[in-house]
Amino acid sequence: MYRARALAVVSLLALAACGQDVAPSAEPADPAPIAEELPVIGPERTILAFGDSLFAGYNVAADQGYPEKLEPALRAQGINARLVDAGVSGDTSAAGRQRLAFVLDNMASPPDLVLLELGGNDLLRQLPPAETRANLAAMLTELQRRNLPVLLLGMRAPPNLGAEFQAEFDAIYPDLAAEFDVPLVPFFLEAVYDQPRLIQADRVHPTAEGIEEIVAATRGAVAAALPEASS
Repeated sequence: MYRARALAVVSLLALAACGQDVAPSAEPADPAPIAEELPVIGPERTILAFGDSLFAGYNVAADQGYPEKLEPALRAQGINARLVDAGVSGDTSAAGRQRLAFVLDNMASPPDLVLLELGGNDLLRQLPPAETRANLAAMLTELQRRNLPVLLLGMRAPPNLGAEFQAEFDAIYPDLAAEFDVPLVPFFLEAVYDQPRLIQADRVHPTAEGIEEIVAATRGAVAAALPEASS
């Protein structure tokens, strides 16, 4: 049931994020290639991917979800990355807030970086943006308390929810990024939302190819957010 709910909100985001229909490109670009595969060096860097169905890998093979594809992409850049997939389909920001400490407490060691991606299911339920903001702020506060670096992955509200709601929701992510001084990917689905060929038949979740496009578009931000390994 939660997965079905997650479909609707991402559909709104992916198909209506700009407030208009967008025609697919006549010649869709191939996923951005990694220019050169570098040798993996240095200590292992653990990255916790904490989010909803966009991390959980809805309706793709177990090895084709975003965290699972991001790991080899980072390793190809010479980063000795290990991704921990903590995506739960259907999670709202409130649900994520409830389980964050439990996930962190049960890791063998603190992660070197946390990817925080939540808020889409809040849109589906049309929860007040103030609640989404408060929940994300609470999670960022907890991560800051533990001295864990964070990359915040943003969402956008569809215009059919009204200009006031859209403006209030869309301001959440840049505002919190500035408040907590964390890097931000403004819209996690930017690479695929206007490309129907990269969206599954449910018109919601990215295909395996779409996930590769998202990885290609965001791997640089992830690498930049990962602090240098301590000597």
